[in-house]
Amino acid sequence: MKWFVRFLISGVSLWAAAWLLDSIHLSGFGAALVAAFILGLVNMTIKPLLVIFTLPVTILSFGLFLLVINAFTYWFTSLLVPGFEIYSMWGAFWGAIITTIVSSILNGMIKD
Repeated sequence: MKWFVRFLISGVSLWAAAWLLDSIHLSGFGAALVAAFILGLVNMTIKPLLVIFTLPVTILSFGLFLLVINAFTYWFTSLLVPGFEIYSMWGAFWGAIITTIVSSILNGMIKD
């Protein structure tokens, strides 16, 4: 049951990012849930490879390049999910940050 609540939280955090930023569009909450699922899959499969391949740049930037990787995975998810559109790379960058912050806050409010 805990995974389902975290899944809903991911959908809500994507919805919040779309609500706060004009450069992100979600066609509905269903699209947010599909995007949350696909983003989770992308973060489990593609993101670790990107982190490994860009490790020197990440080390030189003191970890800040991970924000760029997050933006890329966010943008890549928008390519895979109909109804989830990102109009600029800055939108993906800020959307990934907002999604992370909102998700962290809401997950922190849940008791284990």
